[in-house]
Amino acid sequence: MPAASFDTQTLTSFDGTPIAFHTVGPRDAPTIILANGLGGTYAAWRHQVAYLEPRYRFVTWDYRGLYASGRPRDPGAFSVDHQVRDLFAVLEATSVESAVLMGWSMGVQVSLEAIRRRPQLGRALVLINGTFGKPFSTLPLGRLAERLVPKVLELLRKYHGVSSAALRQVSTWPETIAWMKRAGMVAETIDEDVFAEVVAAFGTMDMDAYYRTLHALGDHDAHDVLPTITAPTLVITGDKDRMTPPKTAKRIVDKIPGAEMLMVRGGTHYTAVEFPELVNLRVERFLRERNI
Repeated sequence: MPAASFDTQTLTSFDGTPIAFHTVGPRDAPTIILANGLGGTYAAWRHQVAYLEPRYRFVTWDYRGLYASGRPRDPGAFSVDHQVRDLFAVLEATSVESAVLMGWSMGVQVSLEAIRRRPQLGRALVLINGTFGKPFSTLPLGRLAERLVPKVLELLRKYHGVSSAALRQVSTWPETIAWMKRAGMVAETIDEDVFAEVVAAFGTMDMDAYYRTLHALGDHDAHDVLPTITAPTLVITGDKDRMTPPKTAKRIVDKIPGAEMLMVRGGTHYTAVEFPELVNLRVERFLRERNI
């Protein structure tokens, strides 16, 4: 499947950080904001963009310090709050006042925080393989992981040069995806071309910025936002997602009034790349039923 021809531009965010943002689709069409997973690029959305682009305009951006966006001058400025303020700068640059917020993984938390700050922004929400906050607590080992992961991240950040070199090497191995399949990290049905592009990009990332962002993500909690959401909401997850397990998706659906859920059998944390046809059709129906 050919990649969409995104137009890439750069703006200066509220604190002087250069933020790269990407747009594609008819300018007069309803807008879908794509909030990426941590470490992902818009390449991960290739199937969704290709299917929906004729009827929607897509806007997305690279998180600060990652890929084409610059690092902030303040080494501590990687919180979800900073990411949302970058998003608002992108929305101003693209003249978007309301949109469908479609977030994957970390992008779910970013989307929820954006709704907390601007409830009128979301015409609808599509939340894929994510959580509402305190993401380390949903990992295997629960509260033990919540205590240990930040310490591990601090250690990894201290030696980020070593992990960067290792990731660059692993991202070039053709057997990496096969190994991830055997480990149950991704499903057999995953689009290997798209995922290989995501993995290759991940290998070029600034790992210091990545670890700082992930550490800050662990402190974010938007559980109090869920009952206040009035926008139509669709939650999508896979029953094999180990990072944000199905019980987390069910909690989101239970707390957001009128929310709907699609549970994809066999889907992992990469459901939208593993079962794109099913995800696309469900999203299309969801938006059509809301006249968006």
